[in-house]
Amino acid sequence: MPVAVYPGSFDPLTVAHLAVAGAALEQLGLERVDLAVAAAPLGKPHLSEAAGARLERARSAIGGRSGLRAIASTSPLIADQVAGYEVVVLGADKWAQVLDASWYADEAHRDRALAALPVVAVAPRDGWEVRAWPGVDLRILEVPAHLRTVSASAVRAGRTEWAARPGRD
Repeated sequence: MPVAVYPGSFDPLTVAHLAVAGAALEQLGLERVDLAVAAAPLGKPHLSEAAGARLERARSAIGGRSGLRAIASTSPLIADQVAGYEVVVLGADKWAQVLDASWYADEAHRDRALAALPVVAVAPRDGWEVRAWPGVDLRILEVPAHLRTVSASAVRAGRTEWAARPGRD
């Protein structure tokens, strides 16, 4: 059975992150989804010192959920994080970032990185278009509409009911 990587800062892990990982497990027939907690996420250099704490919080929130695992990721680049995986799971906002040439040396570099991706499973998110890309096997995950507005930023701003907790779906 295939294994997927779901890279992100997970600052903090939310109920939507868990729902997306669960949707990927179920809808793609995966054995496991590894939530790869980025030590130094692109565009978020202020998080690099909190990587260990974010990883431990994610592991605690995942608890004994079957098929989910939180791992550390030292590379900020999705293209590096997918090595050895059959699927990469992303939110629509992260997919837009992956497609944005400004994060690469040039458009040719972006195009090579995209060509090297495994199957890409994207979770829709309100306000973000999910664009297809030539040569990329793109799958759209079905995620409950009420979770498409959940964000880690909102949790940090006080929407604590959206935070993932051990034993909570």
